[in-house]
Amino acid sequence: MEVADLHVSRGRKEILHGLGLSLAPGTVTGLLGPSGCGKTTLMRTLVGVQRYRGRVSVLGHGPGTPAVRGRVGYVTQGLVVYKDLTARQNLRYFARVAGARARDVQEVLDLVGLTALADRPVSSCSGGEAGRVSLACALVAGPDLLVMDEPTVGLDPLTREELWESFRTMAQEGTTLLVSSHVMDEAFRCDQVLLMREGRLLTSTTAPELLEDTGATTLDEAFLAVITHSAEGAKEDLR
Repeated sequence: MEVADLHVSRGRKEILHGLGLSLAPGTVTGLLGPSGCGKTTLMRTLVGVQRYRGRVSVLGHGPGTPAVRGRVGYVTQGLVVYKDLTARQNLRYFARVAGARARDVQEVLDLVGLTALADRPVSSCSGGEAGRVSLACALVAGPDLLVMDEPTVGLDPLTREELWESFRTMAQEGTTLLVSSHVMDEAFRCDQVLLMREGRLLTSTTAPELLEDTGATTLDEAFLAVITHSAEGAKEDLR
């Protein structure tokens, strides 16, 4: 995936300011930054549901075009499943939509820790459980690019650990993953980290490199150091 000079506006307000980034095949990229910094807007652009200006190539095509629509999975923060159906019924439906590329339903249920809840209506599940159903519906389609907007929010530590292990396995099998989060420590699980603030990409790096470059002891401190450096650079540009 390649992005260059990406701008997104809503009305007269610009949300994304000339972003440029790339994702290599078979890698896990973390998209980190505070709430409201533009992470979701960027993801919506990449999956083809957001108008934009600039150059965006997803799997060699424009985002949302018929050539890539079935090859891109998108996990939103809101539920995108049928609440009157069970988890298993939802997965079976999305597996049929995916066709030959679909993964085994039971395998995915086990992967996201839903086996014990598989035959309960989603309407009877907790928020975290329903979120796992949404994630499972994206995974069962076997996408080449999987875009996930804070998929680990509300999950217990064990399930979060299992999910990250599954993300790594998918990457090793060739899937490219973009995972947004506001939990900085999840950066250590990623091959690449993109730090955003106020609609701008501050840096593209790795968690160890970020700590080394800033001299910080935690990623939160490192992020604050990057913000400070970026603000100082902007002031110099204005002089």
